[in-house]
Amino acid sequence: MKQMPKEYYEQLEELQAVDFALVELTLYLDTHPNDYQAIQQFNQLAQKRKQLKKQFEAAYGPIEQFGHSYSNYPWNWDDAPWPWQV
Repeated sequence: MKQMPKEYYEQLEELQAVDFALVELTLYLDTHPNDYQAIQQFNQLAQKRKQLKKQFEAAYGPIEQFGHSYSNYPWNWDDAPWPWQV
């Protein structure tokens, strides 16, 4: 497996931190659906995640399947390492 640059790991870690916060907020909002501030925070983080994902994929390739990420030509889903392999 090829060595990835330091920025790869930094961007991936930031994306994973935002994902974690979104999961936690989702669980919280399931039991507190009227918490306006939590909804605002969720929406802000969802937008941030979208931006981070776009930046990461532009530099390193797709990270989500099932239509959530585009593929370059040729099909680049077999390019390693995948985020869960690092």
